Amino acid sequence: MADILLATDADWLVDDIEAAVGGTHLIHRVSHGADVVPAIAAIKPDLVLLDFQIGNMGGVAACLAVRQEEEAGRLDPSVIYLLLDREADVFLASRAAPDGWLIKPLSAFSTLRTINKALASLTESR
Repeated sequence: MADILLATDADWLVDDIEAAVGGTHLIHRVSHGADVVPAIAAIKPDLVLLDFQIGNMGGVAACLAVRQEEEAGRLDPSVIYLLLDREADVFLASRAAPDGWLIKPLSAFSTLRTINKALASLTESR
């Protein structure tokens, strides 16, 4: 069972992710982008899912903050996927150096497949 950190302030998105992977993986939630870095330090998740729009610090900004902490040596590298609102968000998302992204609306099957693929690649690299 993998630990997944989900950063979102949307309850419906938590429900979608839990429907896709609940019972298979343990989901930890933060509701503010500013809480992502401390949560990663405390939980050490296998995968981080960042909602594109989270209050006043969205997924792109949170991803950039995590990558900055990693480069400074204050965090171990994380596998990060952004949950984008639309295809046009890919350009901006790619600038934050995530490992990948999913575009909403999410289907349970594609979400589970993407998460399992990300976790499998993580296991292979260890």
